[in-house]
Amino acid sequence: IAMDKSIHSAQYKAFLKVLRQARHRAGLTQIDLAMLIGETQSFVSKCERGERRIDVIELRAFCRAFGISLKAFEGELERRLPRG
Repeated sequence: IAMDKSIHSAQYKAFLKVLRQARHRAGLTQIDLAMLIGETQSFVSKCERGERRIDVIELRAFCRAFGISLKAFEGELERRLPRG
């Protein structure tokens, strides 16, 4: 399977949408999330806009702040990605 490593790929855009929606569902602002994960609001904003890629450890911290499991996040992302 070929992987598009660009942060501008359709798959990464879907990831960012799921990330933002998870934050909104948790009732968190970017500032709230930043405080929970020990980062700045600017960091969160850059992550959500795709200016900074998120690694799996960071994603785990985001999910914990959202009150969801990494597995639940991954399941939602899988539902959004095209099969192929």
